[in-house]
Amino acid sequence: MTLPKDETSQIEISTEYGTLRRVILCPPRYMAIEEAINEVQKQYEDENIDRGRAMAQYREFRDTLRAHGAEVIELEPSEEFPEQVFTRDIGFAVGDELFISRMASDIRQGEEEALEKLLREKEIRYRKLDGGRIEGGDVLVDRGTVYVGVSERTSRDAIRMLSEELPAHEIVPIEFDGKYLHLDCVFNILSPETALIFPEALNNEAVEKLSEKYDLIKVNADEQFTMGTNVLSIGGRKLFSLPVNPEVNRAMREHGYEVIEIDFTEIIKSGGSFRCCSMPVERS
Repeated sequence: MTLPKDETSQIEISTEYGTLRRVILCPPRYMAIEEAINEVQKQYEDENIDRGRAMAQYREFRDTLRAHGAEVIELEPSEEFPEQVFTRDIGFAVGDELFISRMASDIRQGEEEALEKLLREKEIRYRKLDGGRIEGGDVLVDRGTVYVGVSERTSRDAIRMLSEELPAHEIVPIEFDGKYLHLDCVFNILSPETALIFPEALNNEAVEKLSEKYDLIKVNADEQFTMGTNVLSIGGRKLFSLPVNPEVNRAMREHGYEVIEIDFTEIIKSGGSFRCCSMPVERS
């Protein structure tokens, strides 16, 4: 812990759907598929990323967040880190604690230090887990419960350590098919009552357990591939989603959500969408 707890730290994340007050983004200025580390990237490895188009899509997302009242903190991108746009993975907040992740992939190692430098500059308090690998895309918070994906990116050792660091929370490990990279690519919480799920990626026991708590909106395989599950809620039942996912957008609207559609198709070529590209620090 680098700073004592005080009111200036402004860390508070108790859900995935509270009003977004403060969030860390990173422009995709140097975004590229240099090493295909997920199934989506393999499809676009030859085509790669149009950085100009990715930057234009990012700016629309950033500016729309600001228009809805969120303070956007931008992490300065580095040519060393072609996947730095996915700030969600580099760190995550639970309650009034912010943790810096331990990145599993060689191509992403070093992003943690860049985030740590930014947090120091902004005087945002943070913590580090001593061992095990963990990435924020596998961590979803809903009040007293924290769901953590067991994946190639997040180890059971790290999940046990997280349990020790957060004794007031129930930590629920969720196993899923590792080819989908992170838990938020196949499961996402929209409200106390509703969640998105791509059930084919989870075992029946996990789906049943989640269905006892949430009305599950199922995402089909085509729209899972185009990151239909990876929406970002900003509070007031409003959320960001891609226009290329009409079925899940229709289903969310039928459940009473306001869907803000922004083209993010260049950025999703690297396997992440709105949730992956945002690291909330404060919600209310």
